[in-house]
Amino acid sequence: MLTPLAHAAWTDWSLAPLQLAPIVALAVAYEWRARTLARRGQPVPGWRHGLFWLSIVLLLVALVTPIDAYGEEDLFAVHMVQHVLLGDLAPLAFVASLTGPLLRPVLALPVIGKLRVLAHPLVALPIWAANLYVWHLPYLYEAALHHDSIHALEHALFFGCGALMWAPVVEVLPGPAWFGTGAKLGYIVAVRLITTVLGNVFLWSGKIFYPFYAEGERAHGVTPLQDQGWAGTVMMLEGSFITLAALAWLFLKLAAEGELKQELIERGIDPQVAKRAVRYGRGAELRPPPA
Repeated sequence: MLTPLAHAAWTDWSLAPLQLAPIVALAVAYEWRARTLARRGQPVPGWRHGLFWLSIVLLLVALVTPIDAYGEEDLFAVHMVQHVLLGDLAPLAFVASLTGPLLRPVLALPVIGKLRVLAHPLVALPIWAANLYVWHLPYLYEAALHHDSIHALEHALFFGCGALMWAPVVEVLPGPAWFGTGAKLGYIVAVRLITTVLGNVFLWSGKIFYPFYAEGERAHGVTPLQDQGWAGTVMMLEGSFITLAALAWLFLKLAAEGELKQELIERGIDPQVAKRAVRYGRGAELRPPPA
């Protein structure tokens, strides 16, 4: 049977304008551009369109459903579920939904063009890691729980930095020549080591970082250390599943690229030309047309 506090949390759906307005604007902009491209004969692939709406659904699940209220009032572990949705899963689906033509009007803006450097792997990874750790410092974490504007900023940065982190892996726009599939494997491992360290701190530190949840934890018969341990487990389990999926995809991609590069070299293509073409997904263009 739900306690009064738990019942209030699970029946409390959130409609925070500061957080919902950017999502609505993003959906409108994406659909407007996608329809424009479709009229020009450059439709967005259906699977990418589906991933975009998956990202929107994940954002709404994190921000509108009782997960938001429950994570703010009751349990840190539920708040960690929200952060995983906002900072990892939704950004991944969003970045994978993008194409060069979709982004062209945005990239044409002078200020945005200069900000492309933020998607460089050696820039995106430190920014994402710093954002992840800074917002989990007790002072800032609890400030976000007490102030709606800070909370909205926290969530926007989780999503934005998550998108930056995934951008070099998905590589909608061409990245550095050295950051091929092999380098991406190492990048994913580095990302998960960073999250694993933080997850283990919550799981094994023995120190309570967020006493804010004391009332909710008591109402559910959960000790603060149990709640904190569950939060660390959520972070590590989600990271493990995503890492395994990403590594499997990258290993298969690496094997396919190796076969294609070897085939092109055997056909007399210069090794450097073959390597660069395969690196940027244009290797198949160098194959001779079928007789």
